[in-house]
Amino acid sequence: MGQYETKDIRNVAFVGHGASGKTSLVEGILFKAGATKRLGCVDEGTSISDFDSEEKKRKTTIDSSVLHCNWQGKEITVIDTPGYPDFISGSISSLNAVETAIIVIAATSGIQVNTQKMWDIAGDAGLARVIVITKMDGDNVDFPALLDSIQNAFGEECLPLMLPVGHGSGFNGVVDIFNLPEEVPADVIGDVDECREKFLEGIVCVCDETMEKYLDGQEIEIEKLHGCFTTAVASGSVVPILCCDNKKGIGIEEIVDVISKYTPSPEKGLARKSVGMEGDEVATEEKDVEVSKNAPFSAQVFKSITDPFVGKLSFFRVYSGELKHHQEVYNVRAKKNEKIGHMFKTFGKEQQEVDGAIPGDIVTISKIEDISVSDTLCDPHAKVKFKDIKFPNPMASLAIEPKSSGAEQKISETLHRLVDEDSTFKVSRDVQTHELVVTGMSNLHLDVILSRLKSRYGIDVESRQPKIPHKETITTKASAQYKHKKQTGGKGQYGEVYLRIEPLERGGGFQFVSKIVGGAIPSQYIPAVEKGLRETIAKGILSNNPIVDVKVELYDGTFHNVDSSEAAFKVAASKAFHLAFDDAKPVLLEPVVNIEVTIPSEFMGEITGNLSSRRGRVQGMDSFGDLQVIQASIPMEEVKNYETELKSMTGGRGSYTMALSHYDVVPSHLVPLIIAQAKKETEKADK
Repeated sequence: MGQYETKDIRNVAFVGHGASGKTSLVEGILFKAGATKRLGCVDEGTSISDFDSEEKKRKTTIDSSVLHCNWQGKEITVIDTPGYPDFISGSISSLNAVETAIIVIAATSGIQVNTQKMWDIAGDAGLARVIVITKMDGDNVDFPALLDSIQNAFGEECLPLMLPVGHGSGFNGVVDIFNLPEEVPADVIGDVDECREKFLEGIVCVCDETMEKYLDGQEIEIEKLHGCFTTAVASGSVVPILCCDNKKGIGIEEIVDVISKYTPSPEKGLARKSVGMEGDEVATEEKDVEVSKNAPFSAQVFKSITDPFVGKLSFFRVYSGELKHHQEVYNVRAKKNEKIGHMFKTFGKEQQEVDGAIPGDIVTISKIEDISVSDTLCDPHAKVKFKDIKFPNPMASLAIEPKSSGAEQKISETLHRLVDEDSTFKVSRDVQTHELVVTGMSNLHLDVILSRLKSRYGIDVESRQPKIPHKETITTKASAQYKHKKQTGGKGQYGEVYLRIEPLERGGGFQFVSKIVGGAIPSQYIPAVEKGLRETIAKGILSNNPIVDVKVELYDGTFHNVDSSEAAFKVAASKAFHLAFDDAKPVLLEPVVNIEVTIPSEFMGEITGNLSSRRGRVQGMDSFGDLQVIQASIPMEEVKNYETELKSMTGGRGSYTMALSHYDVVPSHLVPLIIAQAKKETEKADK
């Protein structure tokens, strides 16, 4: 174990929109702190953080990466996270493991969709927040305007701690207004005295005694101010704004200084809560976790990967107690003890073995298969549980099948390994369409997953849009009779049934009622009638989709002492149902989803118009900040490719969520197309 205590630990996650410079900033910090010998570069594929082959190929962060360095006696764990919403699971899980979110904003592009999202998630979690503005050397950078937009979007508590000296290609330094230099450069941008006064007012607000002194104009000891600064950041009363240029390395040292001096340690940061347990059941109310080496051990898993050389790696954050080699811990979800073997601190793709962990440490263990993201690990004699990490529902789906025959078993196993690594990736088999469906945050997300399936496991797949699971039903009552009679030399076949059918309310399923009296059909054949009906409704009649919401009444029939059989009554029931169904004004049903679209206000008219043109019905609207939220009900068929189109209409600034609402009748002009497609598929399958 390193020579440090919990009070010396700083855990920070770098979050923000894609291409805001997070990874380059992390590289700069590691280099400045002496943790690396050379400055890695994303574009050249030499970044310590973006080490995965997909990340190098695409020049963007796909997975979170855990790194660490030491600065002025503080042990800093740095998590670099993905910036695009397509890969949001890595950002959400990382925020669960830290005390501080560093929100990174590029001076050249300002606040974007994921900047807002990460700000909200970090705030809702109760984390301390620091804003870093990168790319200060960019063209047309307007620092005062950027400050205004940050304060308008995120609040007046966002206060500049650093002011830039020069801008654009002339950016050549920063002025720390908390620790003012004796001589302030002439070309500093902003009013140093006014900014310093606002900043000091912001931090003394959290300490009554210091605030009184400040208002009385008394001198305040620098240590007192430092204490107020740390408290103000931890409580969210002040969000310091820093600025830098990664290429020139300007402002990087000041950023590491702020992290080490003013962001909270695990002892001073967000108080974690756990729920006690009785036996294997969650029992008592939430309690604050005691951040102490002497408390019982507790931790939560926030990341999992499969390394081709080391096997499964599970990353967890220790909240209380100590963990040593060969110690037994209890996995609350799996309801079993696991023995901890080797323990590591990771540095990008490298693992550095450690002999133990203390509260605040983020460590990795290998080769324990039954361990998943969100799992609570704890002392077997003091069981507790942490809340599961919440991830958004994935929206984009593809039906896939392996190109080579015989890979069906292998594909299922390997896809579930990828599910273990990414909580926003899901795999299911559609019981109605019999397709293997993968679902992710976007088409890009799925593209990366399928690319990994090929590069890591050698499985190449074909993909297509999943079939929409239509259903069939009737809209009026009808009746029919059918006699099945065949004579073929030996024993014949005979069965006659009389049926009445009527529609049930939506969601009513299938009901079968026998009203046979006086032995018109012997009781042993009635189950065969029901079986024949169930087989027919499962296959469908119009479009090979199941028939739902129908009641069938068997009210009469005839039989033959010798020739009647279960098989004959099954056929008679199926044929009679076909006849009645055709007379009962059958319709097709389609799934309808509730969709919630979040967009910048300027796209409001275009998006509502587009939803209406897709048979959508706008149900409500809401707004927060500059963003509008549109709630609508829309057929699933109409939003198969919505993710791509929304990106295109909003320049990548729109996002959406959706959930199945109900089934509704397909408009009559669309029905022939669906029936023709079903016929085509049947013919193809028969060949």
